[in-house]
Amino acid sequence: MKNFLKPIVMSFMLLTSMSTFAQTEDVIIPGEILDKAKEFVSALNLTDAKKKSAVEMTVAVHMVKVRDRHNQHPASTVPEGINPVTGNKLTELDRQIIADSAMPAIVHQHLMNGLNNNLSPEQVEIILDKYTIGKVAFTMQGYKAIVPDLTADEEAKILVFLKQAREQAVDYKNMKEISAIFEIYKTKSEQLLNNNGRSWRALYSAYTKKIKEEKAKKAKESNQN
Repeated sequence: MKNFLKPIVMSFMLLTSMSTFAQTEDVIIPGEILDKAKEFVSALNLTDAKKKSAVEMTVAVHMVKVRDRHNQHPASTVPEGINPVTGNKLTELDRQIIADSAMPAIVHQHLMNGLNNNLSPEQVEIILDKYTIGKVAFTMQGYKAIVPDLTADEEAKILVFLKQAREQAVDYKNMKEISAIFEIYKTKSEQLLNNNGRSWRALYSAYTKKIKEEKAKKAKESNQN
């Protein structure tokens, strides 16, 4: 039978350092999740086999915990209601995020401890980017395109927001939820620009108008050729 159909039962000890253990727990890690964790870690090109295995297990156990939380607490477990900020009715996505966000904080702490105790800060960022398919860099690139005169201070503050979004988003199971978490911090970033005397709405409108004009120009040139 194919490897991804074979659950791998592992007694996993989460490392808080290379020589001491903080917690022991039995976790069933399906083959496809272990493969995904190994894929993430392979981007680091680690040569220390012990460290590589520790990071793979840290990521795999976290993935299982996130999956289980999501699957065991569907949106239906959160009562229908309204968003107290907007007054709008909670969407199914809103309710799923609320359910998933109640996952015990220790799950996230174990992930970050396992990564930070075995990897450099730069390597930790690579793993977090794997979880979120590089949304920090992609989103920052978008801000730079929309705001050509973005200052160094604005860029630095927006980057802080996006990295906060990335670390929070790793605790959610799918891209819809991950994108929704990033939207929270994108709103903060856009408010920052507004507070600095810019109009995010005007900037975004001008950018989309420019893109449409460029596409129309290319289409016209293509038809003429």
